[in-house]
Amino acid sequence: MKKYFVTIIFSLLLLTACSVKNDIDIPEPQTVIAHWNLIKTTGGVAGVNDTFPLETVVWTFNEVDFEIEIENSNTDDTKQDALDSGTYAYSVIEANGDTFLSIDGVEFGSFTISSTAVLTIDQNNLSDSSGADGFIYTFERTLEVIE
Repeated sequence: MKKYFVTIIFSLLLLTACSVKNDIDIPEPQTVIAHWNLIKTTGGVAGVNDTFPLETVVWTFNEVDFEIEIENSNTDDTKQDALDSGTYAYSVIEANGDTFLSIDGVEFGSFTISSTAVLTIDQNNLSDSSGADGFIYTFERTLEVIE
């Protein structure tokens, strides 16, 4: 009886034992970078209403170094596209219940990010004033996955 019991236990252990193989594919960690594509500029004194295809004007925020890398490939000088290509220092200011973006030490405007991944920067709303002749920049987010 004892021999029978040991044989059953040994058989169960063999059938349920885990594999010793080490060739399990574990995915490598991924880095996801958010790019903000300028898709529309409205406002200003002249009542601008400019649109841009994705990847024409792209802002990429580096939240570690507090820098924005801007790639501006717009060649139409009649369109208001904000800033030229380059790397700019930025900071975020919280005031009066709003959030403001400062670029290279100059307040650029209030900003919001919607639940649908749309960034809006409103130059008519500054932390110490408001106006009616600033631009409103609308950006759409795209994601880049680096493996």
